[in-house]
Amino acid sequence: MTVYVRSLETAVPPTMLVQTEARDVFAAQPGLSRLGSRLVNTCFDSAAIDTRYTAVEEMTMDFRVDDPQFFDPATGLLLNPSTKVRNEIFGREATKLFIDAARAAVDACPDLDLLDITHLITVSCTGFFNPGPDYKIVRALGLDPAVQRYHLGFMGCYAAFPALRAAKSFCEADPQAVVLVVCAELCSLHVRTSNDPDTIMGSALFADGAAAAVVTSREVPDAPALLQLDHFETVLTPVGEESMAWNIGDHGFEMVLGNYVPHIIDDHIVGALAPLLAHDPSVQGLPYRGIRHWAIHPGGRSILDKVQSRLQLTDQQLVPARETLRKYGNMSSATVLFVLKNILEQPPEDGDERICSMAFGPGLTVETGLFTKLRQAAGGRAAPAEPAQEQTEGQAAAESALA
Repeated sequence: MTVYVRSLETAVPPTMLVQTEARDVFAAQPGLSRLGSRLVNTCFDSAAIDTRYTAVEEMTMDFRVDDPQFFDPATGLLLNPSTKVRNEIFGREATKLFIDAARAAVDACPDLDLLDITHLITVSCTGFFNPGPDYKIVRALGLDPAVQRYHLGFMGCYAAFPALRAAKSFCEADPQAVVLVVCAELCSLHVRTSNDPDTIMGSALFADGAAAAVVTSREVPDAPALLQLDHFETVLTPVGEESMAWNIGDHGFEMVLGNYVPHIIDDHIVGALAPLLAHDPSVQGLPYRGIRHWAIHPGGRSILDKVQSRLQLTDQQLVPARETLRKYGNMSSATVLFVLKNILEQPPEDGDERICSMAFGPGLTVETGLFTKLRQAAGGRAAPAEPAQEQTEGQAAAESALA
């Protein structure tokens, strides 16, 4: 049974952070050592990010509040609220993103009634509350109260793949199933000033955003699907358990992103892809000419550089990932769906349109997916197509602190 993505929509908070302005604020904090100050400038400048979005309005110089909790523009000081305060904001602001993304994905399928949705899968690793985002979406959109609800929490940047894989399984088990998948992350809630290199890197990379998809095996000739879900695989690298982690501290969640992560990916990415690509006989080893598009989670510029070099990918094949990183930063689980949307929005051309997608997270876990981009052909049938390619953006000359 073939399972399709019928819609894929994204949402970000209204507050934009300009990378250079954020760098200057973090670099000016009084508690930084000389090395810490140098690391701030290096990490922010070499991240290949221009803008990011945050749900914390007061993280900009223009916002004024009587009792600031994160940033005081009058003094230029970054504050350090408790995990409780941060999580309360998550409950309020993440709910908005979950609902906005979910509503956009449903609205993009006008042939489906809200009561057609049989399953709801929500994903986040940046906060907790209960009744959770799955409940909030059901109430806000008016879904059937009996819809089956599942929440994937605290898995990290790769969690969109287990969500899509579960959606595919539901649809294969029930041909009438319609699954709504929603990822929303508020990573910026957990940034803070520090001399710790991992914390500094997180402050330079992470951002807020959401993405939602409607997944089903139903075929509607008048409203063709966007994407065909072909196969998923999960691989744990033999090393790296201590190099990437996500822990809960007294003042927010604490990221561990060791400087050896890009090298672990470099050493093991070919082996991690082998189980996935074994399902496509047209792919005959490096370079993978049988796969035209690569939706790679942009965990950081150094990670993208290592993946491109090791897999012998062209600059054009990295455009969707690098453009997502440049415009939005790293939004954890939602990010790879932004990359896929970038690919889907490219004008179609003739030819095979296979997509290999991957994301990396704690463990070190490598999640991969094999997809086919679809377009409407004569007679209303879905057929593969190829997007027009863009020119890649120039990368920052400075080496990342993670390189």
